[in-house]
Amino acid sequence: MSEALDPDVGASSGFRRRLRRVAVDTRPLAIPAFRRTFLGQGTAFVGTMVTSVAAPVQIYAISHSSLQVGFAGLVGLIPMIVFGLYGGAVADAVDRRVLYLSSSSLTWVVTLALLAQSLLSLRSVALILVLIGVQTAAFAVSSSTRGAVVPALVPVELVSAANALNFTAGNVGSVLGPLIAGVLVGLDHGFAYAYGLDALLFTAALYSAFRLPALRPPTTAGRPGLRSVLDGLLFIGANPVLLMSFVVDIAAMVLAMPRALFPQAAATRFHGGVGLLYSSIAAGSVLAGLSSGWIGRVRRQAVVLTAAVVGWAVAIALAGLAHAYWLAVVLLAVGGAADLVSAVCRQTILQTYVPDGMRGRLQGVFTVVVAGGPRLGDLRAGAMASATTLTVAWTGSALLCVVVVVVAAVAVRPFWRYDTSQPHHVALGSGSVPLPASRDGELPEGADLAT
Repeated sequence: MSEALDPDVGASSGFRRRLRRVAVDTRPLAIPAFRRTFLGQGTAFVGTMVTSVAAPVQIYAISHSSLQVGFAGLVGLIPMIVFGLYGGAVADAVDRRVLYLSSSSLTWVVTLALLAQSLLSLRSVALILVLIGVQTAAFAVSSSTRGAVVPALVPVELVSAANALNFTAGNVGSVLGPLIAGVLVGLDHGFAYAYGLDALLFTAALYSAFRLPALRPPTTAGRPGLRSVLDGLLFIGANPVLLMSFVVDIAAMVLAMPRALFPQAAATRFHGGVGLLYSSIAAGSVLAGLSSGWIGRVRRQAVVLTAAVVGWAVAIALAGLAHAYWLAVVLLAVGGAADLVSAVCRQTILQTYVPDGMRGRLQGVFTVVVAGGPRLGDLRAGAMASATTLTVAWTGSALLCVVVVVVAAVAVRPFWRYDTSQPHHVALGSGSVPLPASRDGELPEGADLAT
């Protein structure tokens, strides 16, 4: 009996089609080069999150000082800014495979050094802080390079799907890594176990980087340095679509990130349960990633990006008003789901709007914004809570984010009208270059992605 004559079969087939349109788009995984990178980085990120918890816990175990734990964030922020920007400039001037492999190898070596200091019981906070700084610098370079590589591995129509997969894997690591670290650091020699696990898992990232094809930029960007970094920043300023994609992200993280308020909320409002507050945003992002298939079909990416940031801020604002613990957790998860959508849209705009010769530098700026925005948000939230109240610092600032984002997005007409189906012009300083709305995936000369 044909599907047309059997209503049950037809309904079942229609349901499967609708499910495929909503479920996470896994087509990029059919490309071997991307699949290896996805699996390698996804595996390694779990270990990275284990170390991100183990290192500050070890610092506190040695010093019994929260101030010295705070220094870990400071020594990580400065290298992230400097090497995120400079690493992006280098990525536009050299073979990105070589740079990615080199910076990833340095990250792995530092993890081995953290393992060694733990096994030797050196108990030196200064040494741990130095190692954190070096590791952050290497991570900033590899992150800038990795983001610039994605459009070379998949066709342009799959970039959104590839980003959704990458962000979902990262959020899975953000949930699993701290949970694993919490178990390991409670064991005898637990810090050594944590660093050892990170080193073991990171070999997957090294293997995937080693197997990448040569990824030489199509045009030379000249000698990487301050001038090339400034060229990247000027490029952003000359293109309102790109500029606004960064502005809305900074507003979302600085004005609506409540992370620094979780300990106070757990102690004074919910009387415990701080761990679930920290993991709920990432858990919501994972759930959104599993139903992200529709994002790849979005044409008005700037509008969806704006709506997602507004959704994030509204969910955060409502969570700040909630006095029931379960409701706050659910609302934070909703905010995390909206954040996943905004992250995919931002990254996709950046990777498809920007000429290949600029992608490294723009990914460097993206890395700095993504890493620095939440830290500035922590500072803002802590200062506001000290000067006002928990509710004002949490909800009041998130509502301000809604106003800022909506007004700015609507006011900047090129951003609000951005449509991926229409040709657009990229300003290059002295003029503009029209880019087609859709083009084949850009593959470096000689690259073989089928192996």
